[in-house]
Amino acid sequence: MAAEIHVGEITAILTGAVARSVGRAVDMGVVEFDGPAGETVMAHLQCPFRIVQDGTILVGSADMRYPQKGAGERAFDEFRTVYDARSTKLNAILGELRPTVDAVSVGAAGELTVTWEPAFRLEAFPVCSGPMEAWRVLVRGGAHHGFPPDTV
Repeated sequence: MAAEIHVGEITAILTGAVARSVGRAVDMGVVEFDGPAGETVMAHLQCPFRIVQDGTILVGSADMRYPQKGAGERAFDEFRTVYDARSTKLNAILGELRPTVDAVSVGAAGELTVTWEPAFRLEAFPVCSGPMEAWRVLVRGGAHHGFPPDTV
């Protein structure tokens, strides 16, 4: 029998956490949060994802493919992509606002949505039919949950 998605546990980990930063580890998106008890909470995103505010895409996983103007051939390796530039701007905003996660949902096909005020939304969209990890939500040094659950 396949493992089940632990939506309640994922929701408990993220709800009340403060969105701190958006970045990447190679081509994996990383969103970091400060948990309510001071723990580091992270979302590791290996599937397509985006962060939206009020209907505008602020940064998306495909932005990693495009170099910043004048960045050259090593833009990805030197963290000089459109993704990196937009993440830097977003991190400044998050640092000022210190927004708190107020809702989390996980769809049957693994789509993950995390919302925080004012009107920010992280959306992750698994697109692989095989047993490849699409995303994971974790507490550093603690619980790890993700999709598909059998891969975490």
